[in-house]
Amino acid sequence: MASAAANTPPPPPPSLFYVKSRPNPRVGDLLNYLNESWTQFHATAEAKRQLLAAGFHLLNENDEWDLKPGGRYFFTRNMSCLVAFSVGRNIWRWFMAHILFDRDLSVAGRVIVRGTDGSFLHKLVKVKKPLLRIPLAIHLDRTVNKDGFKPNLETHLIPLFATKPEETSTESKDKNTESSKAVHHPLLMQVLSDELSCSTDDVVSIELNLCDTQPSCLGGGNNEFIFSGRLDNLASSFCALRALIDSCKSSNDLSSEPAIRMAALFDNEEVGSGSVQGAGAPTMFQAMRRIVGCLAHNEVSEGAIERAIRKSFLVSADMAHGVHPNFMEKHEEHHRPEMRKGLVIKHNANLRYATNGITAFLFKEVGKILNLPTQEFVVRNDMGCGSTIGPILASGVGIRTVDCGIAQLSMHRICGGSRTDIEVRISVWIGVSLGELLLLLQLRQQSLILLV
Repeated sequence: MASAAANTPPPPPPSLFYVKSRPNPRVGDLLNYLNESWTQFHATAEAKRQLLAAGFHLLNENDEWDLKPGGRYFFTRNMSCLVAFSVGRNIWRWFMAHILFDRDLSVAGRVIVRGTDGSFLHKLVKVKKPLLRIPLAIHLDRTVNKDGFKPNLETHLIPLFATKPEETSTESKDKNTESSKAVHHPLLMQVLSDELSCSTDDVVSIELNLCDTQPSCLGGGNNEFIFSGRLDNLASSFCALRALIDSCKSSNDLSSEPAIRMAALFDNEEVGSGSVQGAGAPTMFQAMRRIVGCLAHNEVSEGAIERAIRKSFLVSADMAHGVHPNFMEKHEEHHRPEMRKGLVIKHNANLRYATNGITAFLFKEVGKILNLPTQEFVVRNDMGCGSTIGPILASGVGIRTVDCGIAQLSMHRICGGSRTDIEVRISVWIGVSLGELLLLLQLRQQSLILLV
């Protein structure tokens, strides 16, 4: 490589991916989104920032809504769940312990801080420098190669924070029950207060995640891979978010739209979705009911919300397990999700996915219209199958659903990998004029709800 001619063009900058010699800034946007979104709170805050910058109006679930045709709106719940939608003018979102060992870890999350006027403020915190490490003592386990690595989740996952604690008692001297000092180590509280530029006594509650500090980046010999944590499922979240924003940059883009375009980003999917901010809550149904009621000026005819749901179509977008070149036998021979082969449509006879014959057909037809490939995934009969929030919403709301995803490697690891071109193309796919697609599919009366 050193003997290359002097006129050889420089390699592409790390924030861009070149497709057919043309830079695609969307990949850089995805990397920025991944690096900003260390926790569910930061992901929601970044999505909120992008929506506000694009001209979307922030709603409050506690207030009465006044929606207008051509309007673009969103709301958040628990600052870890977000629903965004635009209104057409022509209308009537598991744990593996060993991934944490020997990584440069830090903390991020949200903190409740007492203000100078006595009020309480919600603030995000992200300590970017490495603070913690869980050392792996693999040499002390001589049976690991035979019996496998089996850490004790209680005693082996205590992170190393410091070797010499501060000369401070771990108990708060004033026993202030409104301060977090009484239950958290003073050194941690000092780190957080320094980040937030406040007193440790003013930190009254914290909700933190342990995070890997390694940034998301491009990799591979051709800069074709995205190496990043949280690809599952921030990649799909990013695609849905950008698709909604790019498809209705102004109210004029909605002039002939007969439908509601919606993207919903839910929290807690990996632990069952059973929370007020998870897909198990009636967030989406409540939003749909309020939208219908508001646009009908509260003169809702019989079964209006039910008929709207029957005319809707939901895409449950979650990452897919790409076939591992070293473990190809773990996949069903004729249904192996491969990178560069298109978006993965997921099927399961036990309804771990919500796809059925009709929803798979409709989704593939959209792909044909846009000249974008699809592939199909079925798990082996002797393997367990994961699930998504697709079945939760399909059964809870009663909406026709297809489960799809982007093929990736190293899912549920602290750093995974995926192809850059697929992420770019899926956002183009989802972001195309939905009204035009539905006309082409002779489904003009159907809304398309984009769900992550």
